[in-house]
Order: sequence, then structure tokens, then C-alpha cells
Amino acid sequence: GVNFCDKLFRIEREIAKESPEKRFEIRQERSKVVLDAFLRWLRENKASVTPKSLLGKAFTYCLNQWSTLITFLDDGRLELSNNRAERSIKPFVIGRKNWLFSNTPKGATASSMIYSIVATAKQNGIIPFNYLTYLFEQLPNINRDNSIEIEALLPWSKSLPPDCFYSKKDV
Repeated sequence: GVNFCDKLFRIEREIAKESPEKRFEIRQERSKVVLDAFLRWLRENKASVTPKSLLGKAFTYCLNQWSTLITFLDDGRLELSNNRAERSIKPFVIGRKNWLFSNTPKGATASSMIYSIVATAKQNGIIPFNYLTYLFEQLPNINRDNSIEIEALLPWSKSLPPDCFYSKKDV
């Protein structure tokens, strides 16, 4: 079973830079053949696997989710795996346990402010740790009623120090 998955991911790596239309075509030619063989293999071998074993559960899950698994064949914009989606929600999953310790409204407000700053920094290509360090150094020294001084600290400000930004080799 792993060999079939490896073949699919190899195809995806090879076509990653292609247009969605081209990925669709290649998937119809190459990935569909691998999936058809995988489905045959699952059906032929399911009876020889103990249903309650981990492998048996994997077979059952795969067969039950087959229509979802093959959805990526229908549209070249779709990805074979949901790893990117999983990675994007990881901070929320990890944060969920940390937020349990925000047992006061002020604590929750402070946590949400820091989280918002970090998320905005990431969206602007900024290294969150370096940016927060810079903010903690600068904020005590500015007039917080002066909007120009505040704007100079925002993630899209041109006046942020270079070490706040990811270099091309980091990306």
C-alpha cells in the first residue's frame, strides 16, 4: 500500500510546477492508473487482513474514504494531501491548550493580542521572534499617542530593521 502512495506523491512532485490544467491531464494519464491498481490491491487483500488490526482498520478506512481520496483527480488545483491545511491549523491546535491558562479576561486579551501580532508578522514575511524583540525594545521609548511613531512599528513599515525579515534563503 505504501508503494502506491509513494508513486502518487512522486507524480505530484514531478508536476508541482505545472499549470492546474496540465496537472489535471497528467493525473488522468498517470495517477488514475496508480489509483486503479491500488483499489484492486485493497479489494484483493482485504479478506486476508484481520479487520480489527491496525492494518485492517487502515484498509477499511481507505475503502470507505475512496471517493474523497480520488477527488484530487477532478481538479488540477487540488492537492493530493491535506498537509498544508493541517500545518495552517497547527498553531490553533497547540494554542487551544495554552489558552486554557488565560483564566482572566485580561490574560485572554493579552494572549489574543500577541497571537494577532505573530500571525500578522508571518503574513508580512517577518520573523515573529525578531519582530517581537524589536517591539519590546522600542515600545517603552515611544509616545504611544503619536500615530506616526506607532505606524513605524507596524509589520508593513519600511523602517523595520532588516533582521526582522526572512532572507531569500530562509523562505
